[in-house]
Amino acid sequence: MPTLQPPAPVPDRDRDRDRDQDAAPRVFDRALLARRKARALARREPGADFLLAHAVDDLADRLAIVTRSFATAVDLGGHTGRMHDVLARMPGVKRAVRVDVLTHDTTSPGAHLVADDAFPPFAGESLDLVVSALSLQLVNDLPGALIQIRRALKPDGLFLAALLGGETLHELKDVLMRAELEVTGGAAPRVAPFADTRALGALLQRAGFALPVADVDRVTVRYGDILALLGDLRAMGAANALTERSRRPLPRAVLARAAELYASDHADADGRLRATFDIVSLSGWAPHESQQKPLAPGSAKTRLSDALDALDRRQDKS
Repeated sequence: MPTLQPPAPVPDRDRDRDRDQDAAPRVFDRALLARRKARALARREPGADFLLAHAVDDLADRLAIVTRSFATAVDLGGHTGRMHDVLARMPGVKRAVRVDVLTHDTTSPGAHLVADDAFPPFAGESLDLVVSALSLQLVNDLPGALIQIRRALKPDGLFLAALLGGETLHELKDVLMRAELEVTGGAAPRVAPFADTRALGALLQRAGFALPVADVDRVTVRYGDILALLGDLRAMGAANALTERSRRPLPRAVLARAAELYASDHADADGRLRATFDIVSLSGWAPHESQQKPLAPGSAKTRLSDALDALDRRQDKS
């Protein structure tokens, strides 16, 4: 097992890009999130983890093309054990460690420890691979969490993650806000904000990862009505966990109006409602001297203008 210890203090050289964890905005109520995750895991409704299954399959495909071995691989946030099972079966992984996030998944034995993915409890340069599936989007200080993950990786170690981002649930956010404004004259936040692909890629660079890559897979799920969508979110443990959420139940009149708006503005021709989930995939490597590096500015041997002139001349001759 990798050595466990509290995250190391931030070195002076990293202070400009690190954010104080205590000063990070508390967007998510992590205690509430833990309770809802525990409840969802206890009920374990069939098919409720369809998004997680999709994300894990995609991460497995990405790992399959990496031709190297990993002595210690961590599934960070491994509810249901899906990602851990993939890692354990991979021929290049010698040891797979499953880390449940915030609460133990009693329905799927095998977790090695329970930890908060905002504070990965690993010693510096102790891991070869860290994979996270649909968990990190709910961390209050994502830049800080990425920095801690990068520090936990050995040089040339790999980080892979899938996060909800971009336009995820934009239809639901739209209709709930409009309905609540119409019915009550005000609106409380009911759908989490999600970072876009470009911003997440920039966070990888800020955290010190080499060769950072970010791309998005848009998944559209169709529902018969808004209640079916809300039921799926509860079954995932993904109901509203915003710190600034309203503590009052959603009024029936607001829900009814939101259902009307959803059906009129975000439905297909057959009447079924669209729900968008943008799954942003991130990858980055802990820096190592063997990795490819961009050329230094001014080191090119040919000017771009000369290359373009030569191309124009060849086209004129043809």
